[in-house]
Amino acid sequence: MQRFSLRSSARSRPHECRPCFPPSGDVVSAFSFNKLVIFGVGLIGGSLARGLRERGARGRVIGVGRRLHAVERALELGVIDAGATLDDDAALAEALKGADIVLLAAPVAQTRALLERIMPHLEAQTLITDAGSTKSDVIEAARSVLGARTAQFVPGHPIAGRESSGVEAALPELYVGRNVVLCPLAENAPEAVERIAAMWREVGAVIGTMSAAQHDRVFASVSHLPHVLSFALVDQILASPDAELKLSFAAGGFRDFTRIAASSPEMWRDVCLANRSALLAELDGYTEVLAKLRAAIDAGDGAALETLFARSRAARTAWQERGGKRAADAVPDK
Repeated sequence: MQRFSLRSSARSRPHECRPCFPPSGDVVSAFSFNKLVIFGVGLIGGSLARGLRERGARGRVIGVGRRLHAVERALELGVIDAGATLDDDAALAEALKGADIVLLAAPVAQTRALLERIMPHLEAQTLITDAGSTKSDVIEAARSVLGARTAQFVPGHPIAGRESSGVEAALPELYVGRNVVLCPLAENAPEAVERIAAMWREVGAVIGTMSAAQHDRVFASVSHLPHVLSFALVDQILASPDAELKLSFAAGGFRDFTRIAASSPEMWRDVCLANRSALLAELDGYTEVLAKLRAAIDAGDGAALETLFARSRAARTAWQERGGKRAADAVPDK
């Protein structure tokens, strides 16, 4: 790897104008860009970069990270063409020069600090989007930092992931058939929103839109709460005196339920705190259901248990039969 103020792989130097990610074979992408800068080249950002590469999207991808070794690893794997660290202001300025899209793919608690680092180098043509699991807090940070330039920020959330994290876990097909929710701001120009939507569509995603408030309520229920419950179950078992015995006999049910407990603790700490109001409401609702189940078990009320289990099974089966997903577009905010 050759060394520049902006660290680059040997195959593409930062001052060359030729595009990186040349089309493979006869594949020519409908989406092109000059420079995509990804803050946080892990599973989410790395999968976007790899997906664009496989589809022949023309443009250079720059990775920015907190730690040098993470940036260098992304370079070694060929996921990015050049990289910089947040503490190198000159390299950061070079990375952002001429950028048309910036993706913030870092834990949501870092959003404000990242925007503050970007702001002095933000050019008029650059659009910023994010991949955060919460939106109200992210939008508040964007408006606070960007001020009159808030129109350049298009909030987003790709609904995709794996229990593994880091750039090594990045997959070019991660977003194929998966939802990406955009939460357009009143300040956003329609063409700015469409530009970000086109980027995600290029890697196979299905685009939906929601308001920020609706987004945070929905995902507190179907994403944030399940993660909390998964972490909680593992912690409950670890707190028991015979934890090792229990874990030694754990099988498919435990594996399926706790798979997401292998997710990033830092990310999910930030999500829980950022979306606390909506998440607390969901936890309260779940606690009420648990109380009903406990009462039915205590009373030996098999009919009540079966009724609840059958209703849940039917809903889960219907969800699975329609592919386990549904686009969020045109969902009314209530």
